[in-house]
Amino acid sequence: MTHPTIPGFTYRRVPVARDVALNVAVGGSGSPVVLLHGFPQTHLMWRHVAADLAADHTVICPDLRGYGDSDKPAEAGPDTYAKRTMAADAVALAAALGHERFALAGHDRGALVAFRAGLDHPAAISHLACLDVLPTLDMWEALHGTSATVGFHLYLMAQPPGLPERMIAASADAFFGHFLDVWAKDPAAVPAEVRAAYLAACRDAVASIVADYRASAGADVEHDRADRAAGNRLTMPVSVLQQDWGAALGYEAAALWGAWATDLRHSTVDCGHFMAEEAPGDVAAALRDLMKRRAS
Repeated sequence: MTHPTIPGFTYRRVPVARDVALNVAVGGSGSPVVLLHGFPQTHLMWRHVAADLAADHTVICPDLRGYGDSDKPAEAGPDTYAKRTMAADAVALAAALGHERFALAGHDRGALVAFRAGLDHPAAISHLACLDVLPTLDMWEALHGTSATVGFHLYLMAQPPGLPERMIAASADAFFGHFLDVWAKDPAAVPAEVRAAYLAACRDAVASIVADYRASAGADVEHDRADRAAGNRLTMPVSVLQQDWGAALGYEAAALWGAWATDLRHSTVDCGHFMAEEAPGDVAAALRDLMKRRAS
């Protein structure tokens, strides 16, 4: 079966670290923007937004390490899938394509990578957008009591290697398909051929996806905690788009993000979790607005 692609974009594999190359789609021309996908998706989730932005930007859409057609190194330690490592991948990818400074947007897992890139590589990131996520440390602190059941997968994949991989692999399509079903307000936004591509990609990447989530209960928390203690903040213009679900879990998302960003615009979008597919016009407009802002 031929996987769907982003029309008009060219595909290549770009080495970003030792024994790791990323599958990346590139299109358009102009100032560069890198778009990082979330779970349980691939770069294809950006297909509508990427085509829109390519009218006046160079748009770079990789599969994260461990996902899609990118390399999936074995989990050799807590840093193999740490967001710090994956952020370095994004910076190396842009540099390999000739861009030492670029705008960066991420959704879900990709937003956590983007957040870490903004903290670790401020000279490289001109603008930062994070879609429908909280920083890792804040996420764990926000989950408590019965409301935390919405994040059951976070706790499952945080377990030591072995059990979560076997459980998920035994029913991979049902597990990953569950999130495509319950997180979408508009199921038609993920058509059958795209859904099939997502499930096939996840089916082939159970171990690396679990390793990505496991890192978020270990190394990623420690990295965030160290930055919080040091008072480190995102200094570039930052836009955060989220669903309005913070109140149900007992926190104020804008306030949590405001503690991390010196120049923040926080807004809610009336759609499901997969906002780049459910509300691509709103997302593209927000990213265009972000890239017009000057650093304060």
